[in-house]
Amino acid sequence: GSPQLLKNLNIGGSVSHHTTVSNARNIEGRRCVGCFCSFNSEMDPHVRDCVRSYTEDWAIVNRKYHKLGTGFNPNTLDKQKERQKGLPKQIFESDEAPDGNSYQDEQDDLKRRSMSIDDTPRGSWACSIFDLKNSLPDALLPNLLDRTPNEEIDHHNEDQRKSSRHKELFALHPAPDEEEPIERLSVPEVPKEHFGQRLLVKCLSLKFEIEIEPIFASLALYDVKEKKKISENFYFDLNSEQMKGMLRPHVPPAAISTLARSAIFSITYPSQDVFLVIKLEKVLQQGDIGECAEPYMIFKESDAAKNKEKLEKLKCQAEQFCQRLGKYRMPFAWTAIHLMNIVSSAGSLERDSTEVEVGTGERKGSWSERRNSSIVGRRSLERTTSGDEACNLSSFRPATLTVTNFFKQEGDRLSDDDLYKFLVDMKRPSSVLRRLRPITAQLKIDISPAPENPHYCLTPELLQVKLYPDSRVRPTREILEFPARDVYIPNTTYRNLLYVYPQSLNFANRQGSARNITVKVQFMYGEDPSNAMPVIFGKSSCPEFSKEAYTAVVYHNRSPDFHEEIKIKLPATLTDHHHLLFTFYHVSCQQKQNTPLETPVGYTWIPMLQNGRLKTGQFCLPVSLEKPPQAYSVLSPEVPLPGMKWVDNHKGVFNVEVVAVSSLHTQDPYLDKFFALVHALDEHMFPVRIGDMRIMENNLENELKSSISALNSSQLEPVVRFLHLLLDKLILLVVRPPVIAGQIVNLGQASFEAMASIINRLHKNLDGNQDQHGRNSLLASYIYYVFRLPNTYPNSPSPGPGGLGGSVHYATMARSAVRPASLNLNRSRSLSNSNPDISGTPTSPDDEVRSIIGSKATDRSCNRMSSHTETSSFLQTLTGRLPTKKVDFTTWKHLAYHCLTVPSLNHRQQQLRVKSMVHHLYFADKLDAPRKNRFPERFMDDVTALVSTIAGDIVSRFQKDTEMVERLNTSLAFFLNDLLSIMDRGFVFALIKTCYKQVSSKLYSLTNPSNLASLRLDFLRIICSHEHYVTLNLPCSLLTPPASPSPSVSSATSQSSGFSTNVQDQKIANMFELSVPFRQQHYLAGLVLTELAVILDPDAEGLFGLHKKVINMVHNLLSSHDSDPRYADPQVKARVAMLYLPLIGVIMETVPQLYDFTESHNQRGRPSCVAVDDYESEGGSMISQTVAMAIAGTSVPQLTRPSSFLLTSSSGRQHSTFSAESSRSLLICLLWVLKNADESVLQKWFTDLSVLQLNRLLDLLYLCVSCFEYKGKKVFERMNSLTFKKSKDMRAKLEEAILGSIGARQEMVRRSRGQLACFSGARSPSGSAFGSQENLRWRKDMTHWRQNTEKLDKSRAEIEHEALIDGNLATEANLIILDTLEIVVQTVSVTESKESILGGVLKVLLHSMACNQSALYLQHCFATQRALVSKFPELLFEEETEQCADLCLRLLRHCSSSISTIRSHASASLYLLMRQNFEIGNNFARVKMQVTMSLSSLVGTSQNFNEEFLRRSLKTILTYAEEDLELRETTFPDQVQDLVFNLHMILSDTVKMKEHQEDPEMLIDLMYRIAKGYQNSPDLRLTWLQNMAGKHSERSNHAESAQCLVHSAALVAEYLSMLEDRKYLPVGCVTFQNISSNVLEESAVSDDVVSPDEEGICSGKYFTEAGLVGLLEQAAASFSMAGMYEAVNEVYKVLIPIHEANRDAKKLSTIHGKLQEAFSKIVHQDGKRMFGTYFRVGFYGTKFGDLDEQEFVYKEPAITKLAEISHRLEGFYGERFGEDVLEVIKDSNPVDKCKLDPNKAYIQITYVEPYFDTYEMKDRITYFDKNYNLRRFMYCTPFTLDGRAHGELHEQFKRKTILTTSHAFPYIKTRINVIHKEEIILTPIEVAIEDMQKKTQELAFATHQDPADPKMLQMVLQGSVGTTVNQGPLEVAQVFLSEIPNDPKLFRHHNKLRLCFKDFTKRCEDALRKNKSLIGPDQKEYQRELERNYHRLKEALQPLINRKIPQLYKAVLPVTCHRWISDFTLSAEIRRV
Repeated sequence: GSPQLLKNLNIGGSVSHHTTVSNARNIEGRRCVGCFCSFNSEMDPHVRDCVRSYTEDWAIVNRKYHKLGTGFNPNTLDKQKERQKGLPKQIFESDEAPDGNSYQDEQDDLKRRSMSIDDTPRGSWACSIFDLKNSLPDALLPNLLDRTPNEEIDHHNEDQRKSSRHKELFALHPAPDEEEPIERLSVPEVPKEHFGQRLLVKCLSLKFEIEIEPIFASLALYDVKEKKKISENFYFDLNSEQMKGMLRPHVPPAAISTLARSAIFSITYPSQDVFLVIKLEKVLQQGDIGECAEPYMIFKESDAAKNKEKLEKLKCQAEQFCQRLGKYRMPFAWTAIHLMNIVSSAGSLERDSTEVEVGTGERKGSWSERRNSSIVGRRSLERTTSGDEACNLSSFRPATLTVTNFFKQEGDRLSDDDLYKFLVDMKRPSSVLRRLRPITAQLKIDISPAPENPHYCLTPELLQVKLYPDSRVRPTREILEFPARDVYIPNTTYRNLLYVYPQSLNFANRQGSARNITVKVQFMYGEDPSNAMPVIFGKSSCPEFSKEAYTAVVYHNRSPDFHEEIKIKLPATLTDHHHLLFTFYHVSCQQKQNTPLETPVGYTWIPMLQNGRLKTGQFCLPVSLEKPPQAYSVLSPEVPLPGMKWVDNHKGVFNVEVVAVSSLHTQDPYLDKFFALVHALDEHMFPVRIGDMRIMENNLENELKSSISALNSSQLEPVVRFLHLLLDKLILLVVRPPVIAGQIVNLGQASFEAMASIINRLHKNLDGNQDQHGRNSLLASYIYYVFRLPNTYPNSPSPGPGGLGGSVHYATMARSAVRPASLNLNRSRSLSNSNPDISGTPTSPDDEVRSIIGSKATDRSCNRMSSHTETSSFLQTLTGRLPTKKVDFTTWKHLAYHCLTVPSLNHRQQQLRVKSMVHHLYFADKLDAPRKNRFPERFMDDVTALVSTIAGDIVSRFQKDTEMVERLNTSLAFFLNDLLSIMDRGFVFALIKTCYKQVSSKLYSLTNPSNLASLRLDFLRIICSHEHYVTLNLPCSLLTPPASPSPSVSSATSQSSGFSTNVQDQKIANMFELSVPFRQQHYLAGLVLTELAVILDPDAEGLFGLHKKVINMVHNLLSSHDSDPRYADPQVKARVAMLYLPLIGVIMETVPQLYDFTESHNQRGRPSCVAVDDYESEGGSMISQTVAMAIAGTSVPQLTRPSSFLLTSSSGRQHSTFSAESSRSLLICLLWVLKNADESVLQKWFTDLSVLQLNRLLDLLYLCVSCFEYKGKKVFERMNSLTFKKSKDMRAKLEEAILGSIGARQEMVRRSRGQLACFSGARSPSGSAFGSQENLRWRKDMTHWRQNTEKLDKSRAEIEHEALIDGNLATEANLIILDTLEIVVQTVSVTESKESILGGVLKVLLHSMACNQSALYLQHCFATQRALVSKFPELLFEEETEQCADLCLRLLRHCSSSISTIRSHASASLYLLMRQNFEIGNNFARVKMQVTMSLSSLVGTSQNFNEEFLRRSLKTILTYAEEDLELRETTFPDQVQDLVFNLHMILSDTVKMKEHQEDPEMLIDLMYRIAKGYQNSPDLRLTWLQNMAGKHSERSNHAESAQCLVHSAALVAEYLSMLEDRKYLPVGCVTFQNISSNVLEESAVSDDVVSPDEEGICSGKYFTEAGLVGLLEQAAASFSMAGMYEAVNEVYKVLIPIHEANRDAKKLSTIHGKLQEAFSKIVHQDGKRMFGTYFRVGFYGTKFGDLDEQEFVYKEPAITKLAEISHRLEGFYGERFGEDVLEVIKDSNPVDKCKLDPNKAYIQITYVEPYFDTYEMKDRITYFDKNYNLRRFMYCTPFTLDGRAHGELHEQFKRKTILTTSHAFPYIKTRINVIHKEEIILTPIEVAIEDMQKKTQELAFATHQDPADPKMLQMVLQGSVGTTVNQGPLEVAQVFLSEIPNDPKLFRHHNKLRLCFKDFTKRCEDALRKNKSLIGPDQKEYQRELERNYHRLKEALQPLINRKIPQLYKAVLPVTCHRWISDFTLSAEIRRV
């Protein structure tokens, strides 16, 4: 070999290299030690090539920083975890829940106390103050009261804020959930030897009942379904030394390798059909197998003493046979283990290793199948049913098996076919084998998953896997697998084995004695008997190799079957004389005189080579009776040789199978022919003999061409096995045309097409091993590791074993013969250059032929685009570099040429091409050359032509072959990415620009640009994934526009380098806008941001589906910069952030489209400082000029706008909103830029912005606050099931599908790959737990929690960790927002023209205080807030008064925090706020008022409010007041004290409310009382009314909620009318009485009412016209939700005049729309409306406190049953007083207090109905009228005079009770006191009258119903005249009308009842008539029946109806002709009487 040259490239250290080509081959961690085969110069060229291919070093291209590009640097979960180490735990109040138990006990205690509300609604001052004085304050803040200059405070705050901040924002933000990112690359798998799942089997012991002779065992795996033996045999010997001794004479000393007792089996396709078959043999003896096995079946070990003599005799015989026949074997017994049962049962048992009994037959144990039920237990079902996927062998618990039963071998059933039948039978429950009598024995074996690197392990060739010195250790054998189906893995190791399987022999027709037959097998290299080669592997306890092998003998069988496997090590080079020789012997078992031990009875053979190819397969050979003649070995025995005698007339009588497992012999005729011809060409050896043909040199070309095209017909499996060699040869033919007969022959096209077709076949058939770009992993690893540039000069000197023509490769890297073993293990050399793309991303099935490189190289030249050097000295070792400098570009050109002709091959081509370019530079020594001079001009023109052709292809075909174009697009992008590393950067930018231009001009003319735009995004994303992306953007140069980003940006002029230059003050705006100078200077960043701006533009209609894609691209880039160690320094990061400054502007443009994160906790939605209309007005309806230009990719301003973008919809259209996840990603990018950008630069820019734009920025920050709000640990626990993840936002997915940024077919492809991902190890970055809606696919190891969403329960620790990260993200995000707000405030201080935006700053600040924040953030936030108020006090107290109220509320909320630091800061802020307000005007009425209101609203609405903490804060404020020396002399301290005591009072009320938290009615009563207490403090009353409205809404009491709002509006109206006299405003409460009669209680007429002009009174935001309008709109909405549409109309009657006065047409149109909606609902829902159900509830018993003897009417939701309310109240009060104490009174009779048990509590509940007097009914017409403004209710109680409830008709009385309530329903509460009660008692006859009237009404209703309802009518009729109920009306008449009453008082009732009956009969008649008209013919009979009944009834009633009371009709005119007699006439008559 050549001497190894080690050369340090870095002499002097001036230039450092980033690209290296290293030749390394660390053989996959496995190195078989031992010789491959002897290298000799005569070696067959094919063998030489194979050996070289398996042993040569790889050439690998490395780029120094390559791993930092985004393609390799995904934000994986593990990497995130690494970056998240050492995060501090942020403290959040929401996580610090108060200790539940003590708190709960206290609550229960409170509940049980008396419930009186009147204890002290406003408490007693004295006790309240006492509590306060005795509480402890929190720590005071130092120096709070000092007067410090604002600048100093700001500096201090900033230092505090900036200290110990988290450096990397993205480490806290999970990567967006995307499909495998397009630029993602992974290093291809190292080509290595294939193994399936590996199983370690250890044989421990074998014991029979009797031990009389040695037994030999073998193990192998069989697959029943495939009917295939799937492993070679493993022979093991468990005999005792004594038994082995019996064979001493026959067995030479054993090699250690044959003593192995443990073996590793590999199973590529595990299935339910795999069996481990164990076969036993013994020494041949006389007698058939059955006889020989008999003793083993009958003797028992336990009876050994008894049978001693017999056993001795047997032993004796055995010894004799061993002496005589020791070298022959006979079959003895076998058994099988169903492997999957063991694996699955071992998996399910809970012990570390499992003992399993395997037996057969009924007696002992039974066997593998029967075990299923017991051992396998729960697992077996799921395992056995689930087929192959259940068969995982890598992780089951080790099992120790004891096999108890063996079956004896049947002499006539030894073949494999018989075995398969038995195995199939074994799977059945009722196995035939069960019935056989077994041989009992005990075989113990261990089965476990094989360890990674077992010690002392030998390969199938008996080489040591890892060197081990101790050769005396019993080794473990690797057992060669014969996979059940093809395995497509290229060969990487030398293997050359032959297996011979003699199957059967038929000597039935042979004369002579031949019965005990054995076959001797030998591998011969010549014909002399001494020519047998020692290449047959030994079995067990014997030498490693032997020259012969014998088959086992079946006693007295003339046509035996065999089951031997003979394993042979083939010589590397075979000749025509190598052959297998079979000799047949008859063995005489009995010892007779003169009889030899063995007699030859036949011969046959198989030549190993046939026409130069290895001969394998099934053979049926004739057997010769005599020794074969001379020179027989070159012929086949089928040839009838003259004079030879054959058995059975030369018929085939011997069946044998020969199988080769070889990495030398392809065993495929097409491949063989191709390789043979190529070698012939190489060696110039003619003629070539191939098959039966002799090929001369003159027809070699045609033959070669035809053999190349015939490669298509070859089998795929051998093609893959020899893939590396095959591709090497084909590439060689492409780049180095061979010389045949003196002519150069161009085989390029043919070879190229052959490669294309191979690649196609790989893709079609092996789509399982492709990555997301469709790159086939086999090809990827070929290009990455194996491919190297062939030498194009055949005559150049090439030391070492050259491949083709002795010098195939430039650097053949020969391994010297004397290289030490250590080097052998890891042969590595390192060239210098690099492949960026390791896996080479092929993108299409066909684009496989891609190639790449890229050097992250740096040139010495000052090439503008590549002058950023990175210094780091870097050694490169170079082995055997050749002295040639001259390399022409044939290689490249050929590849390029073919690439163009077959565009679909692009991908792999690119990869090959790039790798060859690097090799060229390496060999030509140009890696250090300036980039300009690296490649010749002509070559660069070729590249340009190539790129523009491909770009053209993409543009022209993207609609037709979507998938192909996608692949083409990605390969082009990867190619350019790589070129950036090795060519002139300016040149490459020019290429990128070319592509952009082509795409843009096409985009311009498309109506739906999204597909093409999507391709362009992919293209850009891949290019930007370059590891020097930042450097390529020239982050440090000044923004002076260069000419253009093309080669003309001269490589020599740029002086800038390093991160040092200062930004000079040119127009700062250029840095923040996508201006021409920006885009020229920062070329790639410009493209990225332009792309973002174009796609996010709301007017870019067709691009909506790409939002997520483009946002992810930016997110991905920033995230990778963030984690890149090269940019860790803050100043460097600021430079990087400069590249993204325009991002801020782009995102500001999108504010209206961002997902509204504020909705969740803020009804007002986002704080639009800028209304959406303002955004609209700027855009208009056409796409803006800049966007149009950007889409076109040009910067020519005189463009006319593209017509395709004219938007058809109106300009007021709704923006499509981004999904939550996209918005979140966009906002985190914004925060990153704000965090890392230079503050001074930001401040200068803010100074330039308009107020509108700054407000927009503030809106954005407001949104960020909500977006990154901490969710809270509890949310993480709830989300644990991750259901959230799935449902969150499928919209984006749908949109992508609908808008088609991805074709449906492709979506399918991606999905299917998704399913394969689990095999190919596709992996994905972590997804965020929140707001990420997109589907998940990749990266198993990273998405721990994604895979198994089904069972998903995260551990506590994981939840803790997630909460920790989220807490830190929330804190960091909010601190960045705070930093930015501070910069905005400084801007304002500088310009003083922007004060209007301070309100916006405050709004963001307040919003952040309202969110869930960490203690750390809140401290800084309060500090900023204090500074802001001290700088601009008038801001709060004069301009933003609403904000003042909000601030007070926020501060108070934090004053009640459970965390003391938060309380300290909040109290300090609150105290300073009062102080500053006081200083402005010696009075802080405003803050006083606001604080009091805030506390009231806090108390009213907050659930988990803790008064104890607030009390401490109040004490802290008092303490500040006492310590404030400066203001000690003023009234301030007293005012503070008053305020604090007042607040403390309100607190006491809350304690009360807490008691009633569970009792909604009581709670509302209490709030009502508190509100009443504030009758003369309008602001506070309003607060409490709103608290009540909120409580009602929570309980869905919308009507009550609406009433609260109406009362609030009335209250506001009262005060407004006092303040200002505007005609259109309501006059006061009076205006509202149509809405509700209760409203008048809001009138402010009493004298003690404060005047609204006083400072601080009515100053809230609601006491304005807008406030009034807001309240009324809310009220209307609530009424609408309650279904009270008529009230909606009344509310709008008040609103409409206000809007009319303001000429607000928009609002009016909305209102009228809502009115129309309301009225149409009234129409539609007619008859279907339900309002409330009412119940009277009475409380009795002292336990109820002040509820005792109170009666209320409760309003419950519609259709509440009595049982429901009863259950609710019973449950609630039962829990409060104890169920034994509470009793529900079941009747509705008056309650007698004296009869009740004083120790019990009683509740009486009765259903009541609204009650109206007759006169009211004329106004209450509709359903609504009858259910609104209700004050009177009625219920009836039936009774009889003797106390029973019900009796006979004549004794049945009824009591009607009418209740009147204090207010009308609906009211601001749901229960109202009963203030009045009256009773009416009806006599029996009156009860009868009522009943008859009701029946008559029913009839009338049913008769006149429209449309008619025959069923209803018949039902009512049946009830009136049917025979069954004849008793009904008739009985009533008979009881009351049969005689005239004696009591004149009853005359009137008697008469009324008589008239009722008259009316009743008339109605019955009408009803019958109506029914007749409705019925069909089938009901005629029914009608007749009804009519008969009616006549019967009428006749019975006739006399009763006609009997008049004479006294009533004495002197009255006869009016009987009229049916109706009015009540008045009757009463007149009665009076006269």
